[in-house]
Amino acid sequence: MMRVIALARTELRILQRNRWLFMATFIMVMFALALTFAGSAPSGNLGVDMLTVSVASMTTLSVYLAPLLALMISFDAIVGDSDRGSLGLLLTYPAGRAELLAGKFLAHLMALVIAMSIGFGTAGVVAAGFGGAGPESLVALVRLILTSILLGAVFLSLGYLMSSLANSATAAAGMSAALWLVFVVLFDLGLLGAVVLDAGGVFTSHIFPWLMVANPADAFRVWNVAASEGVALSNGMTGAAQALPGWAAPLSLLAWPVLGFLAACVAFRRIEP
Repeated sequence: MMRVIALARTELRILQRNRWLFMATFIMVMFALALTFAGSAPSGNLGVDMLTVSVASMTTLSVYLAPLLALMISFDAIVGDSDRGSLGLLLTYPAGRAELLAGKFLAHLMALVIAMSIGFGTAGVVAAGFGGAGPESLVALVRLILTSILLGAVFLSLGYLMSSLANSATAAAGMSAALWLVFVVLFDLGLLGAVVLDAGGVFTSHIFPWLMVANPADAFRVWNVAASEGVALSNGMTGAAQALPGWAAPLSLLAWPVLGFLAACVAFRRIEP
């Protein structure tokens, strides 16, 4: 554990030196504030406080931005070191490859924790100050931050997997972009097409909810929908959330980082320094 913490400190200093931590936090703050003010108009008509509407808007933002930030930070974690010639030096340290990955993961996860907490927290404080906040909306904000961090952890581990499989940083970037596109955009389009073709049949009522929660991005949405009773979060996913047991979405988001990290460790072991 001490070796992992030492590696994580080194990686975190690299992120600070490269200004990545600052830029990620700045992006989260700007987008969260923009969506907070842009989405505040319906709050009076819906009869809810501004923070509830803000959390709904930021949930949509996090589905797209959390995976993207995680992949941006992790896609060259392994292949980048190999291209720079520093991977061989890292492998001479008295730490196993799984420990090297764990150190990187811990540092990168801390960076996401800082960016998500400051970004969504700032927007939440502003929304509460301008439009009020109830206990339920505060709980929803905390849940949004925690689940966004979990979603980021999923794509951190998948980014390490892409980085371990690619033979160059450019290839890893392309593979990570394709991964983001599939999980965040194309998967839902495919499910939508299948639902339209099924026309309310067995697929729509029994298979579709489980396929949705198998995708970590959709599991994130379903978890936040199922856990909230606010009208601002009521959308087309409410039916899917109600058709699933309460543990389905949390289990998916908790299992994906573990499975992704184990797969990345297996792929990393095949790399020759």
